[in-house]
Amino acid sequence: MDLIIVSGRSGSGKSVALHVLEDLGYYCVDNIPVNLLPSLVRSVSDNYDKIAVSIDVRNLPKEEQEFSDLLGYLPEFSQPTLFYLDSDEQTLIKRFSETRRLHPLSMQNLPLDLAIREEKKLLDVLITHANFIIDTSELSVHQLAETIREKVLGKKDKQLLITFESFGFKHGIPKNADYVFDARFLPNPHWEPELKPLTGLDQPVKDYLASQGIVQKFTWQIQTFMQTWLPHLERNNRSYLTIAIGCTGGQHRSVYLAQTLGERFMDTHPNVKIRHREQEG
Repeated sequence: MDLIIVSGRSGSGKSVALHVLEDLGYYCVDNIPVNLLPSLVRSVSDNYDKIAVSIDVRNLPKEEQEFSDLLGYLPEFSQPTLFYLDSDEQTLIKRFSETRRLHPLSMQNLPLDLAIREEKKLLDVLITHANFIIDTSELSVHQLAETIREKVLGKKDKQLLITFESFGFKHGIPKNADYVFDARFLPNPHWEPELKPLTGLDQPVKDYLASQGIVQKFTWQIQTFMQTWLPHLERNNRSYLTIAIGCTGGQHRSVYLAQTLGERFMDTHPNVKIRHREQEG
């Protein structure tokens, strides 16, 4: 049985994750008291082979050992995977302010900022058990949904999912990146008047960068580096890998490199995705 546990700080996207899992065919239960988890798994196992549950901070044991013991009570046929979602404090405050929802710990008469910090302390019992820790601070609802799908499907088919992501340093480094390459030293099409309004997906920009020897050398070196270490990452039972490539604004150089490398790796790896962060609006 495939059992997925979704937890994390309130406002970080647990409901979105559960909806995605439901669409993927999981029997979903929202905010189950954690001590009822073993009983739930046993009671529905005859009819369902995929179960997903979300756990709220109010239903957690206070000690890590208690949570470890509870996982030990799960039936041997269940294989739990824990997704832990989180966001930075300012993002959570903004989300609660926009939705006007009460924080689960507000019942204790805590102001919102203190409730958010207290929740993080209480959830520490889960961190060491998490298989996936996802920072949702900069993710839209659609991006989070796609991230959850990628993690679940990559885990299921046992094939490494490789994502090549372009970004602009002035907008911040992607927090979920495993490798980050800096392309800001390369010739910049931004300073060519006819190329400035275009992106690295447009043919004139591609031709310009492809004609630069230093760009081709940098592309080849990233490709060689990843080809060298990918077999070791795959043998380590990883299910996903994000390779982020940044330039100043995320419009030209990083887009060209991520697209070029992604297309090259598609020839040899079945699960490759290309994402251009600053193009997604």
